[in-house]
Amino acid sequence: MTSENHARATAFSVPILFIAFIAVQLTGCRSARQNSQPVIEFTKIPPAAQGGRERTDTISGRVTGFRPGQKIVVFAKSGPWWVQPWPDQALLPIQPDGTWSTSTHLGFQYAALLVDPSYHPPSTMDLDPSQTNSVLVLKIVSGVGPVQIAPTVPLRFSAYDWLVRTIAADIGGVNNLFDPDNAWTDSDGALHLRIHKKGDRWSCAHLTLTRSLGYGTYIFTVRDTAHLEPAAVLSLTTFDDWGAVEHYREMDIEMSKWGDPTNKNNAQFAIQPFYVPGNVAPFAAPVGVITYTLHWESGKAAFRAVRGSSPAGTASQLVSEHVFTTGVPSPGQEKILVMFYVVASDHSPMQHENEVVIDKFEYLP
Repeated sequence: MTSENHARATAFSVPILFIAFIAVQLTGCRSARQNSQPVIEFTKIPPAAQGGRERTDTISGRVTGFRPGQKIVVFAKSGPWWVQPWPDQALLPIQPDGTWSTSTHLGFQYAALLVDPSYHPPSTMDLDPSQTNSVLVLKIVSGVGPVQIAPTVPLRFSAYDWLVRTIAADIGGVNNLFDPDNAWTDSDGALHLRIHKKGDRWSCAHLTLTRSLGYGTYIFTVRDTAHLEPAAVLSLTTFDDWGAVEHYREMDIEMSKWGDPTNKNNAQFAIQPFYVPGNVAPFAAPVGVITYTLHWESGKAAFRAVRGSSPAGTASQLVSEHVFTTGVPSPGQEKILVMFYVVASDHSPMQHENEVVIDKFEYLP
């Protein structure tokens, strides 16, 4: 090849190589965009606060790398994770500029999930959200500011300090109102709990012990509960708002027919989750005073109910007993809750005011 021809060939090949280089770069950029992981960011985060229907706020954000048809789902954590703002409004649209926004009930933490349109969000979740085939990316943040707890009123009962809830909460399939007027002690120190009609709704009672007690023996002496309406529930339970991994460390002594007047059993012992076979032990509580005991130790939760005011009782006084040795939680930040509330019932909705009396509470380490 002559020098002239070589020069022409070289001059011709330079633009070709340059074009090829640009094409490779563009292809790489296009491929990177297609394969890049979507990113969620929050632009407005509500306060860190205990949940309830009474107070909502706006939560907003932006997502990059999303595809047409994909949605955002938001959860707020207060105890369990609750889908926001309601289960039938959970799939939130993403605007063309990638922004999204919704009203939300308050929680201690908030989660935003980028999901495919086929995703069916649960109403609640005990454990933190995680990525699945339908959940493409998620981000969890803490609420803003110091943690706000639902307002309470102090009450002294059996030489312990309790806090009486003053706002509503979703319990038993009903948004129960909780009013401090429904919990008081009499001149003998006994605790009275009431379910009372307030306007067109029932108001109930909810108490929380101010400290965690851990392993030991918990004793409640309760006057007659056989008279309660089927939709009324007296619940004496351990509960840890932060213990989702251990099913909130919930162990229950409960008196109710759960809205079914034909139910032969009106009481039960339980550990959570209740749907695991063997985790619920129902029984029939007779008329009169009954002393309920939970003895909690490592790997064991022993429940007992006896007639009368003594936890010892005789064999003839024994009403029911059950020992759980599987799925028993270890101590954490659990506290005793005393709740007197209403469950949803089509067969036997609440009709009248109900009252129950707890004579005393004892704890033996």
